[in-house]
Amino acid sequence: MRFLFVVQGEGRGHFMQAIELKAMLERHGHEVVECLVGKNPARIIPDYFYKRMEGTHIDSFESPNFVQGVGGKHPSYFQTFVQNITKLPGFSQSMHTLRTTIARVAPDAIINFYDVMLGISNYLAPMQLPIISIGHQYLFLHRDFEFPNKKSKVELDPLRLFTIATSVGSCRRLALSFYPLNDDNDRDIVVVPPILRTAVRNMPTSQGNYIHGYMLNSGFAEEVQQWQAQHPEVEMHFFWDKADAPDTCELQPGLTMHRINDTKFLESMAGCSGYATTSGFESVCEALYMGKPAILIPVHIEQECNGYDAMKVGAGIVTKHFDIDRLLELMQTYKPNEEFRTWCNEAEQRIISAIEDTINNFDLRWYHRIIGRHIFR
Repeated sequence: MRFLFVVQGEGRGHFMQAIELKAMLERHGHEVVECLVGKNPARIIPDYFYKRMEGTHIDSFESPNFVQGVGGKHPSYFQTFVQNITKLPGFSQSMHTLRTTIARVAPDAIINFYDVMLGISNYLAPMQLPIISIGHQYLFLHRDFEFPNKKSKVELDPLRLFTIATSVGSCRRLALSFYPLNDDNDRDIVVVPPILRTAVRNMPTSQGNYIHGYMLNSGFAEEVQQWQAQHPEVEMHFFWDKADAPDTCELQPGLTMHRINDTKFLESMAGCSGYATTSGFESVCEALYMGKPAILIPVHIEQECNGYDAMKVGAGIVTKHFDIDRLLELMQTYKPNEEFRTWCNEAEQRIISAIEDTINNFDLRWYHRIIGRHIFR
């Protein structure tokens, strides 16, 4: 079968998942012929994505993304709303790009990695071919998912509505999960393990003498610098996707910043003593699989849900900032979760089976469903 990927280009998680799913599909005799990346000018498509997606044509289109607030740490929801409203004409062009590309490629199926433009386009004019949406966010729609305490409907409903919008007209929502959970058939949700790269599962690990980190937003660099300046004996290697940064730079003795690179990132993870991150799903799974204790610093509501869910399986602890002292304490008592490793090793069989079964049983009844059916019942 011939597949077309649509990838939401915010952060590294969706890129990593697309790379590995392409490899999985190819091992089972399928082909990924085209990949469309939804992005904004503040984010670049990393070089490693082009290299690892070799043989698949890659193009991009403009898609809604968060706008960072003052300080560059957390998103500004007001600025995000205003900016995306002003870009509505560009989003109309994005939908045209999606539809013309799909018509030209004529894939047997589309896999959507959480991009909302495909969902909206499909709602306005159904494409009438199998679409499968994949991402950990679809677990937020599952009837049994447990949200963080004290989160109100005002906070959670926009997240769930956006998640629904990304998957309008999808035959299945494949929900990547830290742990097994029964499928939610009323909401077309199949729960599957995280998509980890083969390199993660095969790479030998060691207990190094440095802290490994990843920050989605470069505004966190200052507080990491301040902590490390007070603890010069602690070596730290952090990764970021700051567009104007060199590949490697030493901000100060003992603190080195690296532009995100998939191979270097994993090598650094494998040899570290602990991990500090802005609570993205993908890298938390990598740390958990490699047995690395982590502190998770959410920057928005989705990451708060990720962090709360990750704590339940022993990934680490959630903090409000890069509190490295808490990480050093956690490192003394941390115990790896072997059940998580077993669950992850079932990913390929479960995911390929779900995709093939969905396509083989596809019919047009999916397009008679109303957006949000059963979700908030």
